[in-house]
Amino acid sequence: MLNLTAETLINELNIHQSNLELEKIKRYFKNEYSVGDEFMGVKMGQVFKTAKAFIDLPINEIEKLLESPIHEVRTAGVSIMDFQARNKKTTGDRKKALFELYINRHDRINNWDLVDRSAPYVVGGYLFNKPRDVLYELAISEHMWERRTSIVSTYFFIRQNQLDDTFKIAEILVNDTEDLIHKATGGWLREAGKKDRAKLISFLEKHASTMPRTMLRNAIEHFDKGEKEYYLGLKATFH
Repeated sequence: MLNLTAETLINELNIHQSNLELEKIKRYFKNEYSVGDEFMGVKMGQVFKTAKAFIDLPINEIEKLLESPIHEVRTAGVSIMDFQARNKKTTGDRKKALFELYINRHDRINNWDLVDRSAPYVVGGYLFNKPRDVLYELAISEHMWERRTSIVSTYFFIRQNQLDDTFKIAEILVNDTEDLIHKATGGWLREAGKKDRAKLISFLEKHASTMPRTMLRNAIEHFDKGEKEYYLGLKATFH
């Protein structure tokens, strides 16, 4: 029987540490978004496997994982949050506690992969049948990862054919200055467009000429060649 503590989980991860993997991870995260991050050198598949074995970790122990300077340890923490949020047996009170932990400790959920790993179910899943004002507050945050959470969380809504929040939040983020916001917003527009192409077309007709190129390219990724040229042409004409 596993001793369900943050310390035990970290010890489990240490067993799978590899210097070769450490070099790979450092190369992969070699950008300005990972400044100050430490890395252990554990394959992500193993991190997720370990997190699954600790799926019943208490909230206060998950928070200890989030406080770690080591990226893989925080990844394990948000993965446990995701597994718990997805689990049909998880109580409403626990889902609320997971949501509150995510929002209150967003300072530790501070890279694109940590947001993407947990926001759809921990935040989006929790807010599905509740007011979603918090997402609009996050969308105008000065912190990039909070803005990314605002759009990424809507993945849960898209899956339930609720698209309005995705398009409304995309409209807030359409002039964002950060590339990782452009990528996420464009990708979520694309996913919403699979459900309702007309809504995506309407959004593009309004914003294609001024939205960042990365956002536009991601949004129209599944369009045919002629359509892509048309929307990219609107941007070229504007400039």
